[in-house]
Amino acid sequence: MTQKQGIQLFEERKVRTVWDDRSEEWYFAVSDVVEVLTDSVNPTDYIKKMKKRDPELSKGWGQIVTPLSVQTAGGRQRVNCASAQGMFRIIQSIPSPKAEPFKQWMAQVAADRLDQMQDPELSIQQAMADYKQLGYSDNWINQRLKAIEVRKDLTDAWKKRGVQEGQQFATLTDIITNAWSGFTTREYKAYKGLHKENLRDNMTNTELILNMLAEASTKDITEATEPRTLAAHKAVARQGGAIARNARLELEARTGKKVVSRLNAKQVLAAKQAEQIEAAEEGK
Repeated sequence: MTQKQGIQLFEERKVRTVWDDRSEEWYFAVSDVVEVLTDSVNPTDYIKKMKKRDPELSKGWGQIVTPLSVQTAGGRQRVNCASAQGMFRIIQSIPSPKAEPFKQWMAQVAADRLDQMQDPELSIQQAMADYKQLGYSDNWINQRLKAIEVRKDLTDAWKKRGVQEGQQFATLTDIITNAWSGFTTREYKAYKGLHKENLRDNMTNTELILNMLAEASTKDITEATEPRTLAAHKAVARQGGAIARNARLELEARTGKKVVSRLNAKQVLAAKQAEQIEAAEEGK
């Protein structure tokens, strides 16, 4: 996990956070959230009592929280943190009325997600509208939605064969990306000048297609060979990525152009807007 610490404000109270650029999500300091929502003078003691009240929470605590290095009064120390999903589970065990605004907001987010799961077309339509609003072309949007479908097929295949969401997903994705592009996910994002942005949202059509080929190939090989250990899954990820790498190398040999581009969405959209302004000026 590559970490970047930040401070989030909830009702003008500080909550320490850590950004993971591999899973692309924030991790929140559990003690800070508990202190904000309960006004407890000893959040550590509150957490101990909360776990005693909720045996299921206590049982799954190791999967919900992750010790991360954050700044404290005594310097940088490892503090229990949780993703938004993990925090939602923890907040369910906080009976204080002060937690209600946050719980209601999380409940609404969950409800929206349930609606999309029951009617996947809603999710697709929302994604199309979001990308369209950001200025992406119809052709790119169609490719991106297909990439989402291919990615889901791969992750479903991983789940069925024992791969854990989170770090293991990130590790295998990193292997696939490196195998076909020559960059780890972190290096690829840095090459494009990205930070918290989604890498796939900043790929060209050709990059997206080759990434899809790598993930689709990995899924097909996974289903054909039935890997059951992480080591076996890593080997399959390299094989799937290699298929796309060979396609990339052949394309580069025929065109004389590198496929992996420094271009990111912001640059492409800015150039598109400049062209539209120039065309409008010429039409006056």
